[in-house]
Amino acid sequence: MTVEQQQPTFLANVLDWLHRGYPEGVPRKDYYPLLALLKRSLSEDEVVQAAQSILRDGDFDTPVTEDQIRDAIRDVIEKEPVADEMNQVAGRLASVGWPLEKH
Repeated sequence: MTVEQQQPTFLANVLDWLHRGYPEGVPRKDYYPLLALLKRSLSEDEVVQAAQSILRDGDFDTPVTEDQIRDAIRDVIEKEPVADEMNQVAGRLASVGWPLEKH
């Protein structure tokens, strides 16, 4: 199996974990810690795809754009969320099978 064949499967698994971990949708307070966790395992394009997928189901007056997601990713890179926020989101995703890496 090539890397190209593995990537869609991994991204599909990530989306499945996100939907199982947040069946009612991701609360706004978890956006930045979630993006920070995703950025550790995925490329920026994959993070954008994942964010678009989970935010598509949210209750927003206006849709979240790809540029807004990329801006949020840059914000996360510049300043990660506090450890408590990261641990809360990581614990929620670990409970549905997210393979956490130690950093």
